Amino acid sequence: MITGLHHINLVVPPGTLEQANDFYGSTLGLTPRAVPQLQRETLAWFDIGTSGQQVHVAFGKPEDFAHTSSRHPCFKVGGREALEALQGRVWGHFERGGESAPKAADEPGEKNSGAEGVEYPTRFFARDYAGNRLEFTL
Repeated sequence: MITGLHHINLVVPPGTLEQANDFYGSTLGLTPRAVPQLQRETLAWFDIGTSGQQVHVAFGKPEDFAHTSSRHPCFKVGGREALEALQGRVWGHFERGGESAPKAADEPGEKNSGAEGVEYPTRFFARDYAGNRLEFTL
């Protein structure tokens, strides 16, 4: 029986682990985790709080980045204040730009870029520096 997620794996362009560490570690606040010795230069792993769940980042192939996709992980955030603070950090990184900046982010106080309706909780979306779609919700 499935009891949860151990990790999700996202792909990024080769040679961009520094950007992954900046975006996923600094901007999103995930905790970097040691990777297997033989894969140190090809993977980055992050813990999601103390949940035991992780985000793994690995190098993809050029065709992985040929188009945008609606596939995405959805990260649960611990309350409205925390969600708003995180959205502010992501939006700030988007506005500052740079190699690790998100390619897109929902602006705080504006409509989110997802479907609308009473079924959807408060949330926002962003695309990391590699174009991976990310959702954040309560």
